Amino acid sequence: MTRPIARVLALLEILQSGGTRTVAELAERLDVDERTVRRYVGHLLDLDIPVRSVRGRHGGYRLSPGYRMPPLMLTDEEALAVLLGLVAGRRAGLITTSVAAAESAVAKVRRVLPEALGRRLDALLEIADFTTPARSALTAETGILLTVAEAARERRTVEIAYVAGHGGASERVVHPYGVVAHSGRWYLTAFDSAGGQVRTFRVDRITTAVMLAGTFGTPVGFDPAQQVLTALAEAPYQHEVSVRIHSTPEQIRSVFPPSVATLEEIDPGTSWLRARIRAQRLDWIPPLLAALDRPFVVEHPDTLRDLVRALAGRLAGHADARQED
Repeated sequence: MTRPIARVLALLEILQSGGTRTVAELAERLDVDERTVRRYVGHLLDLDIPVRSVRGRHGGYRLSPGYRMPPLMLTDEEALAVLLGLVAGRRAGLITTSVAAAESAVAKVRRVLPEALGRRLDALLEIADFTTPARSALTAETGILLTVAEAARERRTVEIAYVAGHGGASERVVHPYGVVAHSGRWYLTAFDSAGGQVRTFRVDRITTAVMLAGTFGTPVGFDPAQQVLTALAEAPYQHEVSVRIHSTPEQIRSVFPPSVATLEEIDPGTSWLRARIRAQRLDWIPPLLAALDRPFVVEHPDTLRDLVRALAGRLAGHADARQED
């Protein structure tokens, strides 16, 4: 759906470089057939862009003399928002296009800004640093992301082809409830008609997505973001961890967010909560328990208890160390 739009814009950019372009030349540069080129020209005419048809042996298409795209009118704050949004989105791994496309978008916005404002934004982009490392994007195909997002908004049923983490491929019909960005990935939360339950799908693992004619209703109060966090926290991992912690939910969540742990109330009226964590490795859990600095009891596995003792021993050794002269 997005590729024809991108190619129409690419056609406009070619024509803006000046001169008359033959249909054959345009078809080759856009990687489409000549009939499609003529259709793209029709789209430009519908947008009131003055494309002129030149007849004859060396005929083709050209823009009317003197035509220029109107300047992008942005305030300082709007321009900053656009450029920083592109930069931050790329660093967070959420922009589904290639790095070259993101950089090209930044360059195009920069090119149409007033010179003085452009220089100031250049300075910020050149010297700005970040405390968190850039994420490598596991890019979802742009058309698929936009299709499932549109389907969720319009409450349209979608048929998807999906490749699971273990490599198994399947086709299923789903009711998209929402699209959620989390930790550099896009997720689709949807009712899976095949399994009869709400599931979470990684968008970069959806290979095709086609909207169907049917519509559906969303459960009252359904929260797509919370559903994704819960699904990630409950996903099967190598270790099933259970720890009782004498603390408040707010304090525990400061180190164990919902995507990492689920909390259970043990006895009403007490301050003990049970944190359940699924993890591929256990070595990162003891430092977080130490950072929480609240009484806790490791219920299982025993391996975690051993790792906590080892960390306590190392900390005690560091505390007893003396600075050498």
